[in-house]
Amino acid sequence: MSTITANMVSELRGRTGAGIMDCKNALAETGGDVDTAIDILRKTGAAKAAKKAGRTTSQGLVHSYIHDGGKIGVLIEVACETDFVARNEDFQGLVHDLAMHVAAAAPESVSRDEMPQDLLDRERKFVTEQAQESGKPEAVVEKMVEGRMNKFFAESVLLEQEFVKDPDKKVEDLVKEAIVRIGENIQVRRFVRYQLGDDA
Repeated sequence: MSTITANMVSELRGRTGAGIMDCKNALAETGGDVDTAIDILRKTGAAKAAKKAGRTTSQGLVHSYIHDGGKIGVLIEVACETDFVARNEDFQGLVHDLAMHVAAAAPESVSRDEMPQDLLDRERKFVTEQAQESGKPEAVVEKMVEGRMNKFFAESVLLEQEFVKDPDKKVEDLVKEAIVRIGENIQVRRFVRYQLGDDA
C-alpha cells in the first residue's frame, strides 16, 4: 500500500473542499489514487448533502455583483441555517461566485421547477417540430425531444449549468460541496440579472 503524504491530502482537499480526515480515509481506501478518491468523496459528499437538504434555511445573504464595467448587475439571495455561517468567509465566497456565474451565464431560473411555463411550452414546441422533421418514428422523436429539453435545462437552469470557473462541475455540485464543507444546508433562493439595454 502506498504511503499517504501530506501533499496528496492537500491536493485532494484543494480539488474537493473535503475535510482532512475524509481526504485521508479516501486516499487510504484507494491506495493513494487521487482521481478515484475524488469519486469516493463526491459520492459520500452527495449523501451528506442530501441528509442536510431538509433542514430549515432562515439566514443567509443578499449579494450584489457588478460586471463588465457596470454593464451587467446581479442581485442574488442565498440562504443558510445560521447567522454565524452567513458571516463566514467561505459562505460569502460561494455567494459571490454564484453571483458572478449568473452574470456570465445568464440562467433563466434557479431550478427546473421555477422555469416559466410559457418559456417551457415554447421550447418544447420548437424542439418537437425540429424532431418531427427528421421523419423518424414517434418513439424516437419522443427520445429526441427529451434529450433536447435536457440540453435546454443544462443551458438555462442555474443549478444544472456548468460552473463558469470550473466547467467540470455543475453549479449544483458547487453548492453540495459547500454544504458538506460548511456543515449547513444551503439554498439558492432567487436572483435577478440586469444587462444594460435589455428590456426587463
